[in-house]
Parts: sequence; structure tokens; C-alpha cells
Amino acid sequence: MKLTDLSEIKSLMDRHSVTFKKKYGQNFLISPTIPERIADAAVSGMPEGARGILEIGPGIGTLTQPLAERADKVVALEIDESLIPILGETLANFNNVKIINQDVMKTDLAELRETEFGSEFKLSVAANLPYYITTPILMKLIESGISFESITVMVQKEVASRLCAAPGTPDYGAITAVLAYYGRCERLFTVSSGCFVPAPKVDSAVVRLNLYKTPEISVADSNELFRVIRGAFAQRRKTLSNSLLTEYSALGRDIVNDAIRSSGYEPSVRGEALSCADFARIADYFTAIKAEKSENK
Repeated sequence: MKLTDLSEIKSLMDRHSVTFKKKYGQNFLISPTIPERIADAAVSGMPEGARGILEIGPGIGTLTQPLAERADKVVALEIDESLIPILGETLANFNNVKIINQDVMKTDLAELRETEFGSEFKLSVAANLPYYITTPILMKLIESGISFESITVMVQKEVASRLCAAPGTPDYGAITAVLAYYGRCERLFTVSSGCFVPAPKVDSAVVRLNLYKTPEISVADSNELFRVIRGAFAQRRKTLSNSLLTEYSALGRDIVNDAIRSSGYEPSVRGEALSCADFARIADYFTAIKAEKSENK
């Protein structure tokens, strides 16, 4: 069964009385080369015999099939209950695939990793993510505490630009800086809207986040780092001093400005000019000030 063939997709869905659901952002691939390329990227660098893949949103199994051909075990989370019988049919020939009818945002990923993969497998993620929930899913994955080898996802092209942007560019934002703490993001290739059914209004792109085993950026308190990043981009049009002052009003402008200078920049700079390492230096300054204030109480 060729799952990228439009007539096959229609026949499959008609047979199971299934329709596309806009609320889940369902767009199925009809280009045969794209799933193969995503699957190749997902298992790249993983040791043979220990390749585990967590797939999010398998749909009708278009990406699941090539993943199952390359990995030793695939566990796929599908939120749409109506697609489960279809997946049972399209993946019937694969004994290394398990489909779980569950919302990834409501799934205990650490528990799933332990029960489904244990310590036997290295684990990577592959997904064609719905546009409306890309960032929450990515943050859920990287904050799960799981040591993923990589996360390979297809997202809206504009989102891909933000995820992989460099400091000082228009696309650079809070999510870019946060991801830079966890790993290195690379944009692999673009996927035109015509490669999907139904065709979305925008093109997509595939990105791969290569996760660090240990963060390369040293920071005393990662939560303080993320607070600084959040404050820096909360009001993009303002200077970094004014943006951070909103988040750190209790510390006062002088301390906020001194913290910015500790990163090598003047308070008049805007947040998008700073790298994650720069934000880490600001966070460490705030952490030290807070500790000093606490000791002097």
C-alpha cells in the first residue's frame, strides 16, 4: 500500500469512514521522498540494534512505515481515535511498531520512555507537527528530562526559520534562545504545500534539533536563564533594559543595567542581539545579587 498515493489515501479513509479533522491540523504527505528523508534524519547517528523512535501524530502511517524500516522499535502517539483502525491496517506488516491513542501533551513521557523503551534503546523523536501546537510540543519534549538523541520535526516554514535563527536576525526570538541551551538546531529542507493533502496555505520545513548530553552553556540556575529570556522578548520593541525591568522590577533599573553590562552589552541593546550564552551571564548576575540580598537579611 502506497500511503503517499492520493487515490490510496482516499480509498483508505472512505473504507474506514474517516475525514480530515481541521482541529488536529491534519495534512497528509503525498510526496514519497519526504517521509524517507525525515526517517533517515531521525535515525542518523543512532547505533544499529538500539534505535528507538517516538513518533508524534502518525496520521495514517506515512512516516511510520519508513521509520519502522530503519528503527528497531517505534512508538507512535496518535490523538485521533478514528485513525487507530487505519494504522492497524497500514502497519499490519510491522511487528516493531506500537500505536498509542493518546495526546502527547497529556502523556507522561518519562514513564512512556521507561515502560516502552527501557534502557535498551537510544531514543529520538520524529513528527509532522500541527502548526498550532508546535512550540508547546517541542517544549514538552525537551523539558521531559529524557535524554533524546535528536528531535526531527516538520513544521511551518516560518516556524523553522525562528527555531534555527541566529542572534541579531529578524526571526530570532525566545524559543530560539531557549532551544540553543538544549541543543543545536539545523534546518534540513523545505517541503512545499503541494506535497500535502489537503494542501496547507503555507510551505513547511524539516528541522533537526541535535540535543546536548550536557548543556554547552554554563549557567548557575537554568530557570533564571529562561526567566531572563522570557523577559527579554516579552516586549521586543523596547530596549533590553526596559523589557527586563518589567520582569525584574523588584531589583531596580541600576541592577538590571549592570546585569546587561555584565554580558558585554549596553542597556540600550535589544534582546534579539544577545545569544543564549549572553543571557546566561545576565541570569548569573541576577542569581548572585539575589543570593547576596538573601545573606544580608
